[in-house]
Amino acid sequence: MKSLLECQGLTKKYNNFYALSNLDLTLEKGQIVGLLGPNGSGKTTLIKLINGLLVPTDGRVMVESMAPGVETKKIISYLPERSSVSEHMRVKDIIAYFADFYDNFNVERANAMFKDLEIDTHARMRTLSKGTKEKVQLILVMSRDAELYILDEPIGGVDPAARDYILHTILTNYNENATILISTHLITDIENVLDRVLFLQNGHLTLNETVDDIRTKWGKSVDALFREVFKC
Repeated sequence: MKSLLECQGLTKKYNNFYALSNLDLTLEKGQIVGLLGPNGSGKTTLIKLINGLLVPTDGRVMVESMAPGVETKKIISYLPERSSVSEHMRVKDIIAYFADFYDNFNVERANAMFKDLEIDTHARMRTLSKGTKEKVQLILVMSRDAELYILDEPIGGVDPAARDYILHTILTNYNENATILISTHLITDIENVLDRVLFLQNGHLTLNETVDDIRTKWGKSVDALFREVFKC
């Protein structure tokens, strides 16, 4: 099977600091992958490199055998940690914008999720709470029929009651051939949906294992292993 994502010797250096160092990684299709590590470990740098928002110092990253660019943006649906939509726009206008901009945006799916979460699509973004804004962004991202979804802290700002719905939304709104890469600190909340886990530490990939293998080899949960490795 052809790899969906491939990183070879991927390195990003700022002056004398290596945000990523000689990282090798291959991800196949049809997985939900947790990208885990402490602050400053290189998670955001890796995400930005995959999305073509940064240029590698050395090595390369390929998505469906293509370097990040116009073509890969068509198949990657990216949820940044910070809001990327205008505060002055109405939700319904943002939906229309996404439908015009992305050929793979499913308006019916988006409207169904907004209805389920009782989000008023006539409201302007600036009038919504932080948690509701994050829900809006997640719905927009998951309403695309993408091949790779990259979610940076998708449940960090929402109340615990909404997290189960959001995780359910993630699970039910991507096809089985797509892959989801989730960066989060809330490991216990997402552990049950993960197939594979990546640990990043000081710009190095220190662990790349399936969740089942972690439980078999170490006899503990992903969260417990994370706390042991990073002394949390």
